[in-house]
Amino acid sequence: MKYQLVIFDWDGTLMDSVARIVSSMRGAAGDCGLPLPSPERVRHIVGLSLREAFPVIFGELSNGQTEALFEAYRRHYLELDTTPTPLFGGAAETISQLHGLGYRLAVATGKARVGLDRVLAETGLGSYFHALRGADQAKSKPDPLMLQQILDELQLGPEQAVMVGDSIYDLAMAEAIGMDRIGVTYGVHDRTQLCQHTPVTLIDDIRQLGQWL
Repeated sequence: MKYQLVIFDWDGTLMDSVARIVSSMRGAAGDCGLPLPSPERVRHIVGLSLREAFPVIFGELSNGQTEALFEAYRRHYLELDTTPTPLFGGAAETISQLHGLGYRLAVATGKARVGLDRVLAETGLGSYFHALRGADQAKSKPDPLMLQQILDELQLGPEQAVMVGDSIYDLAMAEAIGMDRIGVTYGVHDRTQLCQHTPVTLIDDIRQLGQWL
Protein backbone atom coordinates (compact mmCIF):
# COMPACT_ATOMS: atom_id res chain seq x y z
CA MET A 1 0.00 0.00 0.00
CA LYS A 2 1.33 3.45 -0.87
CA TYR A 3 -0.36 4.94 2.21
CA GLN A 4 -0.65 3.56 5.71
CA LEU A 5 -3.13 6.18 6.90
CA VAL A 6 -6.26 7.72 5.37
CA ILE A 7 -7.48 10.91 7.07
CA PHE A 8 -11.05 12.02 6.45
CA ASP A 9 -12.83 15.29 6.84
CA TRP A 10 -16.34 14.72 8.25
CA ASP A 11 -19.00 17.25 7.15
CA GLY A 12 -19.49 17.15 3.39
CA THR A 13 -17.13 14.21 2.99
CA LEU A 14 -18.55 11.34 5.05
CA MET A 15 -21.76 12.95 6.34
CA ASP A 16 -24.30 14.88 4.30
CA SER A 17 -24.70 17.59 6.94
CA VAL A 18 -24.06 20.76 4.95
CA ALA A 19 -27.76 21.59 4.57
CA ARG A 20 -28.22 21.53 8.35
CA ILE A 21 -25.11 23.64 8.86
CA VAL A 22 -26.50 26.23 6.45
CA SER A 23 -29.98 26.34 7.96
CA SER A 24 -28.64 26.37 11.52
CA MET A 25 -26.29 29.26 10.76
CA ARG A 26 -29.10 31.25 9.20
CA GLY A 27 -31.35 30.46 12.16
CA ALA A 28 -28.66 31.55 14.61
CA ALA A 29 -28.14 34.79 12.70
CA GLY A 30 -31.85 35.55 12.95
CA ASP A 31 -31.86 34.82 16.68
CA CYS A 32 -28.94 37.20 17.19
CA GLY A 33 -30.33 40.02 15.06
CA LEU A 34 -27.66 39.67 12.37
CA PRO A 35 -28.27 39.84 8.60
CA LEU A 36 -29.18 36.43 7.18
CA PRO A 37 -26.22 35.14 5.15
CA SER A 38 -26.89 33.53 1.80
CA PRO A 39 -26.70 29.73 1.69
CA GLU A 40 -23.73 30.06 -0.68
CA ARG A 41 -21.85 32.22 1.81
CA VAL A 42 -22.36 29.69 4.59
CA ARG A 43 -21.44 26.75 2.39
CA HIS A 44 -18.13 28.40 1.61
CA ILE A 45 -17.00 28.32 5.26
CA VAL A 46 -17.88 24.67 5.94
CA GLY A 47 -14.63 23.11 7.15
CA LEU A 48 -13.51 26.06 9.25
CA SER A 49 -14.03 26.08 13.01
CA LEU A 50 -17.05 28.16 14.03
CA ARG A 51 -14.95 30.88 15.61
CA GLU A 52 -12.96 31.23 12.39
CA ALA A 53 -16.09 31.06 10.26
CA PHE A 54 -18.12 33.76 12.03
CA PRO A 55 -15.96 36.74 10.95
CA VAL A 56 -15.88 35.46 7.36
CA ILE A 57 -19.68 35.37 7.26
CA PHE A 58 -20.65 38.32 9.44
CA GLY A 59 -17.59 40.58 9.62
CA GLU A 60 -16.11 41.77 12.89
CA LEU A 61 -18.15 40.79 15.96
CA SER A 62 -17.81 41.67 19.62
CA ASN A 63 -16.94 38.92 22.09
CA GLY A 64 -20.53 39.02 23.31
CA GLN A 65 -21.94 38.65 19.80
CA THR A 66 -19.56 35.77 19.09
CA GLU A 67 -20.59 33.87 22.21
CA ALA A 68 -24.29 34.48 21.58
CA LEU A 69 -23.96 33.31 17.99
CA PHE A 70 -22.00 30.24 19.06
CA GLU A 71 -24.68 29.20 21.54
CA ALA A 72 -27.51 29.96 19.10
CA TYR A 73 -25.85 27.89 16.38
CA ARG A 74 -25.35 24.93 18.73
CA ARG A 75 -28.99 25.15 19.84
CA HIS A 76 -30.24 25.13 16.26
CA TYR A 77 -27.92 22.36 15.07
CA LEU A 78 -28.44 20.03 18.03
CA GLU A 79 -32.01 20.76 19.09
CA LEU A 80 -34.13 22.88 16.78
CA ASP A 81 -33.11 22.02 13.23
CA THR A 82 -34.55 18.77 11.91
CA THR A 83 -32.76 18.76 8.54
CA PRO A 84 -31.52 15.15 8.08
CA THR A 85 -27.76 14.48 8.31
CA PRO A 86 -27.28 10.98 6.87
CA LEU A 87 -23.96 9.46 5.94
CA PHE A 88 -23.33 9.66 2.23
CA GLY A 89 -24.22 6.50 0.37
CA GLY A 90 -21.33 4.07 0.63
CA ALA A 91 -19.49 5.97 3.37
CA ALA A 92 -19.91 3.37 6.10
CA GLU A 93 -19.08 0.56 3.69
CA THR A 94 -15.95 2.37 2.49
CA ILE A 95 -14.72 2.92 6.05
CA SER A 96 -15.28 -0.76 6.85
CA GLN A 97 -13.58 -1.81 3.60
CA LEU A 98 -10.46 0.27 4.20
CA HIS A 99 -10.24 -0.87 7.80
CA GLY A 100 -10.45 -4.48 6.63
CA LEU A 101 -7.67 -3.89 4.11
CA GLY A 102 -5.35 -2.77 6.90
CA TYR A 103 -5.39 1.00 6.50
CA ARG A 104 -5.26 3.10 9.62
CA LEU A 105 -8.01 5.70 9.60
CA ALA A 106 -8.39 9.15 11.18
CA VAL A 107 -10.72 12.15 11.18
CA ALA A 108 -9.66 15.81 11.04
CA THR A 109 -12.75 17.99 11.25
CA GLY A 110 -14.00 21.51 11.76
CA LYS A 111 -16.44 20.11 14.32
CA ALA A 112 -15.67 20.44 18.01
CA ARG A 113 -14.48 17.16 19.49
CA VAL A 114 -17.68 16.65 21.49
CA GLY A 115 -19.70 16.95 18.27
CA LEU A 116 -17.43 14.51 16.49
CA ASP A 117 -17.69 11.98 19.32
CA ARG A 118 -21.48 12.32 19.22
CA VAL A 119 -21.82 11.57 15.50
CA LEU A 120 -19.31 8.73 15.68
CA ALA A 121 -21.43 7.14 18.39
CA GLU A 122 -24.65 7.74 16.45
CA THR A 123 -23.26 6.24 13.23
CA GLY A 124 -21.44 3.37 14.91
CA LEU A 125 -18.20 4.23 13.10
CA GLY A 126 -16.10 5.24 16.10
CA SER A 127 -14.29 1.91 16.49
CA TYR A 128 -12.81 2.14 12.99
CA PHE A 129 -10.71 5.24 13.62
CA HIS A 130 -7.23 5.26 15.13
CA ALA A 131 -6.97 9.04 15.72
CA LEU A 132 -9.43 11.93 15.95
CA ARG A 133 -9.00 15.69 15.95
CA GLY A 134 -11.71 18.31 16.33
CA ALA A 135 -11.46 22.03 15.74
CA ASP A 136 -11.12 22.78 19.46
CA GLN A 137 -8.06 20.52 19.76
CA ALA A 138 -5.88 22.40 17.29
CA LYS A 139 -5.80 25.49 15.13
CA SER A 140 -8.58 25.78 12.55
CA LYS A 141 -8.07 24.52 9.03
CA PRO A 142 -6.25 25.33 6.81
CA ASP A 143 -3.51 25.39 9.47
CA PRO A 144 -1.96 21.87 9.34
CA LEU A 145 -1.57 21.47 13.11
CA MET A 146 -4.31 18.85 13.46
CA LEU A 147 -2.71 16.74 10.73
CA GLN A 148 0.68 17.04 12.41
CA GLN A 149 -0.85 15.98 15.71
CA ILE A 150 -2.40 12.90 14.08
CA LEU A 151 0.89 11.98 12.41
CA ASP A 152 2.79 12.40 15.67
CA GLU A 153 0.25 10.29 17.57
CA LEU A 154 0.51 7.46 15.04
CA GLN A 155 4.27 7.93 14.46
CA LEU A 156 3.96 8.43 10.72
CA GLY A 157 5.32 10.90 8.21
CA PRO A 158 3.18 12.99 5.84
CA GLU A 159 4.29 10.86 2.89
CA GLN A 160 2.64 7.83 4.52
CA ALA A 161 -0.81 9.45 4.69
CA VAL A 162 -3.48 10.91 2.41
CA MET A 163 -6.16 13.51 3.27
CA VAL A 164 -9.68 13.11 1.86
CA GLY A 165 -11.94 16.16 1.93
CA ASP A 166 -14.55 18.22 0.13
CA SER A 167 -13.27 21.73 0.87
CA ILE A 168 -10.35 23.91 -0.12
CA TYR A 169 -9.49 24.11 3.59
CA ASP A 170 -9.01 20.34 3.77
CA LEU A 171 -6.75 20.26 0.75
CA ALA A 172 -4.81 23.41 1.68
CA MET A 173 -4.15 21.94 5.12
CA ALA A 174 -2.65 18.80 3.60
CA GLU A 175 -0.76 20.78 0.97
CA ALA A 176 0.88 22.87 3.70
CA ILE A 177 2.38 19.78 5.28
CA GLY A 178 3.37 18.01 2.06
CA MET A 179 0.66 15.33 2.35
CA ASP A 180 -1.11 13.89 -0.67
CA ARG A 181 -4.78 14.86 -0.89
CA ILE A 182 -7.93 13.62 -2.56
CA GLY A 183 -10.84 15.94 -3.29
CA VAL A 184 -14.45 14.78 -3.24
CA THR A 185 -16.63 16.74 -5.64
CA TYR A 186 -20.04 16.30 -3.99
CA GLY A 187 -19.39 18.63 -1.05
CA VAL A 188 -19.04 22.38 -0.60
CA HIS A 189 -16.37 23.27 -3.17
CA ASP A 190 -16.34 22.43 -6.85
CA ARG A 191 -13.71 20.77 -9.02
CA THR A 192 -12.12 24.04 -10.11
CA GLN A 193 -11.69 25.23 -6.52
CA LEU A 194 -10.35 21.88 -5.33
CA CYS A 195 -7.86 21.68 -8.20
CA GLN A 196 -6.16 24.85 -6.97
CA HIS A 197 -4.59 22.64 -4.31
CA THR A 198 -3.29 19.94 -6.69
CA PRO A 199 -5.10 16.84 -5.42
CA VAL A 200 -3.72 13.49 -6.57
CA THR A 201 -7.24 12.69 -7.76
CA LEU A 202 -10.86 13.83 -7.54
CA ILE A 203 -13.69 11.42 -6.82
CA ASP A 204 -17.41 11.91 -7.42
CA ASP A 205 -18.55 9.16 -5.02
CA ILE A 206 -16.92 8.02 -1.79
CA ARG A 207 -17.21 4.42 -3.04
CA GLN A 208 -14.53 5.22 -5.63
CA LEU A 209 -11.94 5.75 -2.89
CA GLY A 210 -11.19 2.11 -2.13
CA GLN A 211 -10.74 1.30 -5.81
CA TRP A 212 -8.39 4.26 -6.34
CA LEU A 213 -6.28 3.40 -3.31
